[in-house]
Amino acid sequence: MLFNSQVFIFLFLPMVLLGYYGLRKITASRHFPLLWLLLASLFFYGWWEARYLVLLLTSITINFILGNILYRSGKKRLWLVIGISFNLALIFYFKYANFVVDNVNWGFGKDWEFEDIILPLAISFFTFQQIAWLVDIYKNKVAIPSFYNYALFVSFFPQLIAGPIVHHSEVMPQFEKPVVSSQAWHNMSIGLTLFTLGLFKKVVLADHFALYATPVFEAAGRGEVITFLEAWVGVLSYTFQLYFDFSGYSDMAVGLARMLGIVLPLNFFSPYKAQNIRQFWQRWNITLSRFLRDYLYIPLGGNRVRAARISVNIMLTMLIGGLWHGASWTFVAWGGLHGFYLVIHRRYETRRSLRPGKFIPHPMLGASITFLAVTLAWVLFRAESFASSIIIYKGLFGFSGLSLPAGLFEPGPALQAGIEAAGFTVSNLAYFKGLPELLWLLAGGLICFCTPNAYQFLADQKPALIPPTIRLQQSQIRWSENFWWAMVFALLLAWSVLTLNRISEFLYFQF
Repeated sequence: MLFNSQVFIFLFLPMVLLGYYGLRKITASRHFPLLWLLLASLFFYGWWEARYLVLLLTSITINFILGNILYRSGKKRLWLVIGISFNLALIFYFKYANFVVDNVNWGFGKDWEFEDIILPLAISFFTFQQIAWLVDIYKNKVAIPSFYNYALFVSFFPQLIAGPIVHHSEVMPQFEKPVVSSQAWHNMSIGLTLFTLGLFKKVVLADHFALYATPVFEAAGRGEVITFLEAWVGVLSYTFQLYFDFSGYSDMAVGLARMLGIVLPLNFFSPYKAQNIRQFWQRWNITLSRFLRDYLYIPLGGNRVRAARISVNIMLTMLIGGLWHGASWTFVAWGGLHGFYLVIHRRYETRRSLRPGKFIPHPMLGASITFLAVTLAWVLFRAESFASSIIIYKGLFGFSGLSLPAGLFEPGPALQAGIEAAGFTVSNLAYFKGLPELLWLLAGGLICFCTPNAYQFLADQKPALIPPTIRLQQSQIRWSENFWWAMVFALLLAWSVLTLNRISEFLYFQF
């Protein structure tokens, strides 16, 4: 079941809200409304593939048992190793077993076969979430909750499928706190506003950019030549598609939880405005970055070791982060490229600290360089193989022709000669028609770089848990609970719902 589907918007969500608030009204107990949310979350997950609901419940039950043993055992390290091994074995089997077999076959000339495995939805997210819980029990940072509280923490449907990767300390206390009935309508209005913004980003913006990005990458996958402008239009379209897709999902997840009175952590905060690559990772998939930092980078030694070792730690963290996104060497290469970016940035910052006042770029220059670096890396993230990514890169750097679309303008003889003398040709391009793509790219850039994000727009309402790395500044345009804003978002919601003629999955669902 997708957030951007009619069955979710018009059936599942209203039933969940009616059941939750109805139970809150007829009973003073907090347990029954939470049990309703747990059952709804399990139904939501089982809608996709009922047999993998057994996998989710098994993972939750075994981790809860291991957490209890770890909490009471005198051999904490042993039980922590058992717990982490169980979770890693689970994710390895379902996500990486075929990848390993394929690489062994390629490397050793074998033809071993392994059963086809359908990747369970959200396995990366709920596995990492539970590993963090076990590690914090080992460090005596958490008490053992009730089973249904723990099960709801893992399976809570707004964040189950594609994050944020929620830390137990953020949501478990909220499940237990007393209900404030007077806040219900306030939470509903904030949540519905965020959900509407997210839905609009997904179905109106992201899915439209997909119409320009997908044909280019699919053509590269077939080995077709992609010319200069086609490559840039395709890559920039994917850059904005992924941005609005993930931003839209993140807003919808936070909004859905807020409708139920739960405040989730911020997971996306205008990352294309970042002035350096480190800042980009403090704004893109924030909770994954936090997990990799706290449970991988810091245990490896973090910044407490020699400079060369710090670079190794950064690279290892980003390589594993790349592999987390998918069982493919292109994802590993994407993670490695970002690791290289981060190493270069760290060395630049170290050098700048030795000479205060020097090497300070203009903020626009830093943001432009960062955006270009991130955009070039997205090619590896999206491409089906290294071969297709090379085709895209050749197009981007002008090695596959510099054709201009004939539909964009009709040059006269003199201009035609000048264009040809400059090395360009005018022809009908297969994947770039001209003005429509340029206007959409302009609109995407203006939204990404020049408008406040949802959390600045709603800053007075504290819509999400804000990490210390983010400075949340109130935008000049402010949302408030009034008739005019209600009309604006009613129109946005209607526009989005009327666009639901082609249901597409969120891009992060594959991870």
